[in-house]
Amino acid sequence: MKLDYTSLEQSIQALRRSLDEATPLLPSLSPVMRDTVKSGIIQHFEVAYEQCWKAMKRWLETNVNSESVDGVTRRELFRLAAESLLISDVDAWMIFHRGRNETSHTYDADTAEEVYAIAVAFLPQAEQFLTGIRVRND
Repeated sequence: MKLDYTSLEQSIQALRRSLDEATPLLPSLSPVMRDTVKSGIIQHFEVAYEQCWKAMKRWLETNVNSESVDGVTRRELFRLAAESLLISDVDAWMIFHRGRNETSHTYDADTAEEVYAIAVAFLPQAEQFLTGIRVRND
């Protein structure tokens, strides 16, 4: 059964566009505007991350075995995704998971900078995942 990944694609594209447009401009912005732009990028990261792990789960339930996916930890979900060649680095995805969780529990300048850096690192991994899931979406 072919799954629809339109929301996943759109969320990754939104993050890509934000980073492509904003990154060259950040040094020229005032500190307040720089923080505002980074906050928007972090928001795009949050949405794209959520779309990614939910798409992984859906794909694994459909193509591997729904019982092996139900109730597993995030690390186990990422491990199953790596075994299915959807992602290549479980530890990197755990860092993305931690970054996503940090934004929902605490928000200060240091956390924002850390999560912004995580968002930048996340984009190529998310695009790799999207490519993998497209290839295996049958």
